[in-house]
Amino acid sequence: MIGNLDNRPRARRRLVSAFAIGALAWAAATAASASETILFVGNSFTFAAYSPVWHYRAGEVTDLNGEGVGGVPALFKVFTREAGLDYAVSLETSPGKDLRWHIDHATPKIDRAWDHVVLQSFSTLDAAHPGDPVTLISATQVLASMLRARNPAVDIRLDATWSRADLTYRIASPWLGKPVEAMAAELRAGYDKAAAAAPGVKGVIPVGEAWTLAIKSGVADANPYDGIDYGKVDLWAFDNYHASAFGYYLEALMIFGAVTGRDPTALGPRETAAMELGFSPAQTAALQTVAHDELAAGTRP
Repeated sequence: MIGNLDNRPRARRRLVSAFAIGALAWAAATAASASETILFVGNSFTFAAYSPVWHYRAGEVTDLNGEGVGGVPALFKVFTREAGLDYAVSLETSPGKDLRWHIDHATPKIDRAWDHVVLQSFSTLDAAHPGDPVTLISATQVLASMLRARNPAVDIRLDATWSRADLTYRIASPWLGKPVEAMAAELRAGYDKAAAAAPGVKGVIPVGEAWTLAIKSGVADANPYDGIDYGKVDLWAFDNYHASAFGYYLEALMIFGAVTGRDPTALGPRETAAMELGFSPAQTAALQTVAHDELAAGTRP
């Protein structure tokens, strides 16, 4: 009996030691398998208004506004899973808003530690002054400072959007009557200025220029007002302002490639989201090639 009693402290120490080792191993495994976090901040161009992408796979992402949005973030989530990556995807979006609005109305939702953040502002940079990047620049500076205070290593990127067909072909604007690529180029220049003025912003994702490349390479139609050429996709929705499923898909491919460093063409012509959206393998491959080529051309700054 005395011998058994003498062995108890030693047995207890072995048990505690084994528990500690197990706990450390569990913690290490949990840390190794933790998802990278990414936040999308934007408007209807991010939540994919007027397309089947709007509420696509909404249950697989976290809509911080609780509106059941899947959108471009959900496409990104599908792509990363297919690539063997693990991202916890969140979004904070509101229609027709610029980045300043999100600062004024959604800071408590945004002001957290994130690994990656993609910021997308108003379609003309400034609703009152189309083409003017001043508000975008100041808002980007505020958001970058806020996000870096939470995580100094956060990867912040700006999503430079596309030329609007309505403002190019029909509605009075600084781009009316100009080549379809003009608006995207000017938007990109504004986003470049915002990125350069905000320490910590890693770069600009040239989504609009990918649209331009899709048009110039014959993948997409240049002018939806005169009909869609046979064999080409229409990147715009019915309002010739927002994107179609094809346009949002190309946007998501660009973000996927820029954020992860993976080649969009590796997803393949029978990529899951494209098949579920009803794209043909040829259309899917063509859009992936456009994204690959635009990303390969390099992003500024």
